[in-house]
Order: sequence, then C-alpha cells, then structure tokens
Amino acid sequence: MKVFSWAELSISALETSEQAGLRGAGKGIKTMADDHSASCVEKASLPTLLGGLIGTEKQFLSGKRDRGADLESAVKIFLEFLRGFEFFGDIDRPCVTVFGSARFAPGHRYYEMARELGFHLAKEGFAVMTGGGPGIMEAANRGAREAGGLSLGCNIILPMEQCANPYLDRFIEIDHFFVRKVMLVKYSRAFVVMPGGFGTLDEAFETLTLEQCHKLDRFPMVAMGKDFWGQLSTFVRGAMVSEKTISLEDLELLKTTDSPEEAVRMIREGVEQGRPIGAID
Repeated sequence: MKVFSWAELSISALETSEQAGLRGAGKGIKTMADDHSASCVEKASLPTLLGGLIGTEKQFLSGKRDRGADLESAVKIFLEFLRGFEFFGDIDRPCVTVFGSARFAPGHRYYEMARELGFHLAKEGFAVMTGGGPGIMEAANRGAREAGGLSLGCNIILPMEQCANPYLDRFIEIDHFFVRKVMLVKYSRAFVVMPGGFGTLDEAFETLTLEQCHKLDRFPMVAMGKDFWGQLSTFVRGAMVSEKTISLEDLELLKTTDSPEEAVRMIREGVEQGRPIGAID
C-alpha cells in the first residue's frame, strides 16, 4: 500500500475542494531556499496563488455564511495544518518556544535578555522556536543563531506585514492565528514568556490552560521579566486565587526569573523530570 506524504495529501485535499466547485488557493506545498537579509533561510512556500490564503481568517470569523464558504475555509485551514506538519515534523532536537512582543528594539533590556536566553538554549541543545517576527522573537532567534543552534520561526501574515526576522534557519508563514499557536505549542517541550502585549498574553494563558486542563503534558513554562509580570502576578493571586477561579496549585505551572541561565536550568530539569518547575512568584 502506498504511503502518502503530507504534501501529497494536501494536494489531494485541494483538488477535491476544487472539484466541489470551491475557489482553490494553489496546487500544494514545497520547501525552498530563500535568500533573506544576507542569510539562507529555508521556508515553506505559500500556495502558488498567494492571495487565496491571505485574509482567510478574517473571512472565516466574519459571522454566519453559506455552507460552501465555510467548507472552503475548512479546506484552507486543513492545508495550513498540513503545511505545518510537513515543515516541523522532521526537527531533530527538542524545541523551546519563546513568546514575546514584536516591539522591543535591539539594545532594550528585554531584547538583550531574550537574545542571551536564545544563546544559552542553543548551547544546551534546544532548537529555539518563535513567532518569527521582530522584537523578542528576533532576539531569541538571533541568540540561537549566534550560538550555532537551530533557529525556527512560525511567522504570521498580517495586513500590516510582519516580515520574518533575518536570524531564522527555517520558517513558515501562516495566515490563521490559531493554526500558528498550535504549531508553536505542538512541537515544543518547554515555553518561555517574555514581556509582551495582548498576543503574548493570549499565547501564555492558552498554553497554561492546556496544561491546567491536562490537554497538554506539563512541560516547563518560565516567565522572564519580573518587573513586567509583577503586577499580573498580584492580580492572579489577589483576584483569581482569592475568588477561587483558579486553585493555588495552578500557580505551580509557571515560574519567574530574570536570569537566562536560571531559565535554561529550570527548563532542562523540568524536561528531564517531566514535571512543572515551581510556583509563580
């Protein structure tokens, strides 16, 4: 019996959707080399007709639509998942995902903290995965690259374009935020949450929820930037724990530190022991 690759399956799914009269968005996927800011970056190309996927998340979330439109969206979402599985499925080492803001420039203390973190993670043998954009994401990828490690990105396609940073060895571009979050979580053994905005909070709390509800193994999770996260910690303890919307034991899912070396140590110990690494301060 023939064994089909993810790429062949995605082509088959797309051809099926076209036969059903849906508006197709390309003929499959591939991996290609692409010169990007003087570095050779391997990326998974978007389907041939790029416009077929850009903006599909907004269309999908626009409200009630006819069944054909929703079926078309389902096929496009399926294809994005297949592209991600094909792209990240052959990574040869454990990954750590670093979440954080795109708005911190080189020289900022949080940028440099993330850069040093990426360096130490790579030296410990971890691949460093980020959302692939600028700021904290760039810094962590940069540190991994400088240490000679593997630097990965899962970039999001936005109306105001977020370009992939130049320190990626491999990256993929995704249109749907929820598909991107699955890829950032699925292929990682630990998570680091750096300072960030709504997107970072979304990623952090969804990952914590998955662990809390036992939908995800309790992999190590570290929040870096004690000053930044201090007020949130006060809210979590003063409101959420006191009102019993979460339990005191849930705080064991997250630990805070300002030290990249300590963060890597906690991740290494947590991965080796297969348990959460301590309580939020």
